[in-house]
Amino acid sequence: MSQQTAKRPYRMVARADAAAATRTRIVAAAWQAFSERPYEDVRLADVAAQAAVSVQTLHSQFGAKQDLFVAAWLWFGGREAARRDAAPVGDVHIAVKLIYDSYEQWGDASLRVLAQEDRIAAIHEMTDAGRAYHRAWVARTFAPLLHGQTGAARERRLVALIVATDILVWKLLRREMRLARAAAERIVREMVTATDGAP
Repeated sequence: MSQQTAKRPYRMVARADAAAATRTRIVAAAWQAFSERPYEDVRLADVAAQAAVSVQTLHSQFGAKQDLFVAAWLWFGGREAARRDAAPVGDVHIAVKLIYDSYEQWGDASLRVLAQEDRIAAIHEMTDAGRAYHRAWVARTFAPLLHGQTGAARERRLVALIVATDILVWKLLRREMRLARAAAERIVREMVTATDGAP
């Protein structure tokens, strides 16, 4: 094998790594823009400048603005899912801590995006996907609390757990009631572990 032939795979790997790094820079810059400003106010030229690429590169990699939003949301959501999925099944304390780590860092930004879902189809699609993920995460993480329940009773308990750990409850406790984080988490843990009551 010639030296030139041996170098080719390394160049291909280097190009792939550079392309992946560029894509990450773009979606990170896009998420920052979409999470800080109304969708209509996000300019692709600004995202491209923040990511140190041309607008043409941005378009060639992601297409239209809505496609860039979806890619940015999926990038952000994937990182947050990896963090939340680290919660051991049945460990309420760690599960609530992990989800509140996420809300403390990204809650305000996520709420700004959520506030736009009724008018932007791409946002609505992604927030629906986020709600589906949250439901599945709750069902998996708190599975022992659902053990032995079936039908309507299980669904009521699952919905109660979903509500207790929802971002809007975080907003109510932390932003509106201005509770300390430790107090907010304790309330949520108590909500999660509360008994169902009468059917």
